[in-house]
Amino acid sequence: MFKYFRGALWVTVIGLTLAGVIGGSAGLWAAFNLALLETSLSFDNAVVNASILRHWDPVWRKRFLIWGMLIAVFGMRVLFPLVIVAVIAHAPPLPGPMSLWDWYQSGEWPAHDVLSMAIVAPQRYADTLQSAHIEVMAFGGTFLLQVFWHFFLNQNKESHWLRPIERAMQKLGRLEMAGAVMTLLGLLVLADTLPDAEGFRLLIAGVWGLIAYIVVNGLSALMGQEGDTVQMGWAGFLYLEVLDASFSFDGVLGAFALTRNIFLIAIGLGIGAMFVRSFTLMLVEKGTLSELRYLEHGAFWAIGALATIMLLAPVVEVPDAATGGIAAILIVLAAAHSWQANRSDRRRGIGPTGGDGA
Repeated sequence: MFKYFRGALWVTVIGLTLAGVIGGSAGLWAAFNLALLETSLSFDNAVVNASILRHWDPVWRKRFLIWGMLIAVFGMRVLFPLVIVAVIAHAPPLPGPMSLWDWYQSGEWPAHDVLSMAIVAPQRYADTLQSAHIEVMAFGGTFLLQVFWHFFLNQNKESHWLRPIERAMQKLGRLEMAGAVMTLLGLLVLADTLPDAEGFRLLIAGVWGLIAYIVVNGLSALMGQEGDTVQMGWAGFLYLEVLDASFSFDGVLGAFALTRNIFLIAIGLGIGAMFVRSFTLMLVEKGTLSELRYLEHGAFWAIGALATIMLLAPVVEVPDAATGGIAAILIVLAAAHSWQANRSDRRRGIGPTGGDGA
């Protein structure tokens, strides 16, 4: 098992060392806690990634685990927040060549781009990013909710963990576009509970999240997807990247509760992302999802819980620890039930069938 986490452990040692150099003991402690937060919040992400990657050939699987992780760490957890603030502040995300030349000549760091804002005015940067909290949560929550509906409304789904609920949801899936309809109804109800301006922001961002899911998921069908498995290739790669981005939104915004230093945030969240990669690789190569038949179900229930919490965030504040705790409880219960079902099958002299749960 150690081989799967060797890379993540090396990144942890290097990252925490850099965190100590940047911020001293306080910086080290902040990065360590951010890494724990990201890992606990994203274990369901690892299970879902593994459920998709196990159907891919080794070439595309390796491409995602290498290039996809670089995009996940530097793109989604460093550059993407800069882009969000750039859109809000109407400023370039990074310093241009002329700004760097001015810095070289004057010895003063340029202050007209978002990266400079994050370095010299971290409180302003954090406040600007937090001002987009409604849009970010609504977009990510809606996207994840569609992933949840896609799994449980699937008419071809044969295995059920929470049988009465999941069978009822599968029957509901006979209604065309049932997931989109329920999501839109939920967005309308939530928007109605907020002041007009905030409700409008939530509704628009949620609709864009729904559109993003339909477009990204539809690309696989357009490129020849068969059945309900996300096809390997660029369409599947894009799907997993947007999925990872949706998972990371709450972690990126919650990170500012621990530190305003974007370098410490990048280190902490990057360490967490590397452990998620290690978990994903281990689940795929050890065939854990086949052995623990309900683990995938537990992960998708955790996605549903996370999506609900993200959509409710403008109305009710839920601590990050509670979010990660709910996901952990669901996954542990699903794994324990899988182990119990496998033991029952062995007693009856049959192999695991992936049959219905209780």
